[in-house]
Amino acid sequence: MTVSDPAPVTDASPPAQAPVEVRQAASVVSGLAPDQPVKRSRGLTAIGVVGIAIVALIGLAVIAYLFAGLGPVAFAIGGFLALVPLAIVLLGVHWIDRWEPEPRGILVFAFLWGAAASVAVALIVGAQLDAILAAIGGSAGGREFLASVVEAPLVEEGAKGLGLLLIFWFARKHFDGPIDGLVYAAWVAGGFAFTENILYFGVQLLTAGNVDGGLVEIFIARGIMSPFAHVMFTACTGIALGFAARRTSAIGAVGVFLVGLVPAVLLHAFWNGSLYFVSDFYGYYAIVQFPLFALGVLIVLFLRRQEASLTHDRLSEYAAVGWFNRDEINALATGAGRRRAQAWANRYGVGRIMRTYTRDATRLAFTRQRIVTGRASIGAEADEAALLTSIVATRAALNAAVAGRAPVGSRTVR
Repeated sequence: MTVSDPAPVTDASPPAQAPVEVRQAASVVSGLAPDQPVKRSRGLTAIGVVGIAIVALIGLAVIAYLFAGLGPVAFAIGGFLALVPLAIVLLGVHWIDRWEPEPRGILVFAFLWGAAASVAVALIVGAQLDAILAAIGGSAGGREFLASVVEAPLVEEGAKGLGLLLIFWFARKHFDGPIDGLVYAAWVAGGFAFTENILYFGVQLLTAGNVDGGLVEIFIARGIMSPFAHVMFTACTGIALGFAARRTSAIGAVGVFLVGLVPAVLLHAFWNGSLYFVSDFYGYYAIVQFPLFALGVLIVLFLRRQEASLTHDRLSEYAAVGWFNRDEINALATGAGRRRAQAWANRYGVGRIMRTYTRDATRLAFTRQRIVTGRASIGAEADEAALLTSIVATRAALNAAVAGRAPVGSRTVR
């Protein structure tokens, strides 16, 4: 992977000079721990625990609703089938999130928000809007079209997007850019699609009375051919908030959120509306929907490349003042370099330590980016100090473990 030269920093002063012993140690990829960092606030953890508890309670209510409406058999079969597209989505998101993994607690909240809170909002608001449409009158087909093409995209994308906005507000220090927004959106959308699929599969099973061709067709269409449909819609909002996180205030994010909802709602409406006008769904999927998905993959690859470039630029600043050996930067900030470094560490049986070292270095780069872009007020200095301490200590542990140790599987020649 080719990366750009370090970009000039104009919004912040360079990182603090590394202590002499750290600079000397870094020159041989080893080191001693500097002073202890400022303690970080536990407020975010407390908010996260409360948030997860609330959405988990909502989730129990949604489960009870589905169980009562579908019955135990349809609920169980629908849930089992819904695990397939969910697994596909989570594997894809795991690949996207490998460069700078997001905190697990936030991902749990995002999934529960999508699977529970946004579903509850969609059910409650949707029921009210359906009653309004019924009171207005008109043909049943017309009301169904409005509910599918107008009501569902607006309500569902608004409900899912609200979860992203909450993450932006309460965990902004972990909302560093468009990839983060995409990852959070994928977890929210994956959760929503999981619950929705249980409902679709379960209703079809109840309607047919058994597993029939209709259920198989719905499973193929929703579970195999389009598991990322909701992810693509909600990603528009997440990516918009990701760009906003670099500059926009918490209040200004509301405007960006509304702008990001526009393409999300339009894509959702386009997806739902096409079913009313297309006779050959599979042909339409091949000509229109699959190319849209391919375009989404290209956008993800581009954004991941930007993340690697940012990591290289920011870590180069630390290398310039002695925190890293310059030869380490390509091993920490390029995909090929990381693979080689991890393979080397695995040969010596220190793969876990290397993963920690790489993870902390990447987080340090994004923490530096927060300082550079004027977001130091959300805990960047404390995080920087903590990560520098961890990085230097992990480097020492890495080299101490390797010193005098033969690669795994090698033989001593006598």
